[in-house]
Amino acid sequence: MDIDLIFQIAGVGIVVAVINQLLTRAGRDEQALLITIAGLVVVLFILTQRIGELFDSIKRIFNL
Repeated sequence: MDIDLIFQIAGVGIVVAVINQLLTRAGRDEQALLITIAGLVVVLFILTQRIGELFDSIKRIFNL
């Protein structure tokens, strides 16, 4: 498993957490929620790409 994937997800999580805390303390709870959802979408997009690569590798291995 590539360690870069873990660092990418952790980096997105840290950035989202910091921005979320800043917006929550500023009283902008709705925008904090939108940032959290956007971070989740980014992580899901990264994981979807990696899962697609995994399926392509499986197809190549089994000649499907």
